[in-house]
Amino acid sequence: MSSTKVEFNCNKIARIHGLDEFAQLLFPGNRKHHRVFLAIFIELKYAPAQFLPHLGSLCDTYGFSPRMLETVRSKMRRLGIIDHVSRFNKNHGYREGWVFSTRFSHSLLRLVELSTDLRNKTDGHQEEKDRDLFMYV
Repeated sequence: MSSTKVEFNCNKIARIHGLDEFAQLLFPGNRKHHRVFLAIFIELKYAPAQFLPHLGSLCDTYGFSPRMLETVRSKMRRLGIIDHVSRFNKNHGYREGWVFSTRFSHSLLRLVELSTDLRNKTDGHQEEKDRDLFMYV
């Protein structure tokens, strides 16, 4: 049985060249979820102003269940790929719907910065602090 966890393996990431491979990385082992992810992503990408008022119509258009849509949508939201806009949001004309989020890309950039900072940080007592971590793990 294949795993459903997202695995950010550097070799897998290096081989990604398209949206379909990105879907496989985020939803491993479930081709139906790949299809739902692609439907949401592509419809949102080509929607006017990259704004979709509702996702429910995708079920009828592409023939998948509302439960599957909800599962994939919630994972995309938790990852920070899409976000729900409230009708009280002035930036989107007080309309309720779905948009792309920048949280996913920002968190990945933060991970890069953190990794670089932790590797390069060498102030006076840093070695002592780093070695003390072994006592608490």
